[in-house]
Amino acid sequence: MTVSPVTERVTERDWSVAALAVTVVLWASAFVGIRAVADVFEPGPLSLGRLLVGALALVVIARPWRHRLPRGRTLGLVVVYGVLWFGAYNVALNAGETYLDAGTAALVVNIGPILIALLAGIVLKEGFPRPLVVGMAIAFAGVVLIATSTRHDTAVETASATGVLLCVAAAVLYAVGALTQKPTLRTVAPAMSVWMACTIGAVVCVPFAPGLVDQLGSASSGDVAWLVYLGVFPTAIGFTTWSYALRRLSAGSVASTTYLVPAVATLISWALLGEVPAPLAFVGGALCLAGVAVTRLRPRRAHVG
Repeated sequence: MTVSPVTERVTERDWSVAALAVTVVLWASAFVGIRAVADVFEPGPLSLGRLLVGALALVVIARPWRHRLPRGRTLGLVVVYGVLWFGAYNVALNAGETYLDAGTAALVVNIGPILIALLAGIVLKEGFPRPLVVGMAIAFAGVVLIATSTRHDTAVETASATGVLLCVAAAVLYAVGALTQKPTLRTVAPAMSVWMACTIGAVVCVPFAPGLVDQLGSASSGDVAWLVYLGVFPTAIGFTTWSYALRRLSAGSVASTTYLVPAVATLISWALLGEVPAPLAFVGGALCLAGVAVTRLRPRRAHVG
């Protein structure tokens, strides 16, 4: 039986906010997970392993045999964000985190929401509602505050401009990928959209297969567990909940919510990797929360008469 997303009941309860909350937590944990295995898996093999696990998990979630594969322009867009966001983005981010700690990497990558909101306003004609602009400004101020409050004694010893540039590249790929995915969700179910992109990303990373095999041989069970976690949770589940929300909300609004990721990543990194955030980081996190709350406000409509 074929399931088409266009037949979805309009009365279905909207779980967008809950889905975004799941995405924020899981994506934040991904920055920590990548750092945890950065000394074991090189960027390319780690990307391939994560995407392979994610694609397998998504077979259960998406059940692709129940859907028609998209064609034409839609399929082309899926290929684009599969290559750029799932393939190239993962490699760039993994490489960046060999130079930067998890919190700093999350901060740099989260210039992505600004790029998404700006491009969505122009390319997707979403415009620039006042709550979105104001909320973005508040949340970005929180991100900057977290960045300036980072303690030097907890930074990665090899931190350099190279890591920043790699994470900036990841942010650009993230923005382009999200904007490319948005139109496909009109006719492609969220989980199916992610399964196809994840599979395409894994194909792009196939040249790293020999390295993955070698590094799995020397990895501990804990390292392998982190790899599986990255594939199942931040990738398969996190991207599916993101896609669910992206299908129902504007790209700018959904992207602005991910300003929370650095704050959550900092807390998780503190708990698991021992990177203690400075007091101002908590203030920055509160600003991020406030900014996201503002983006959720609806502009008042002028009354006539």
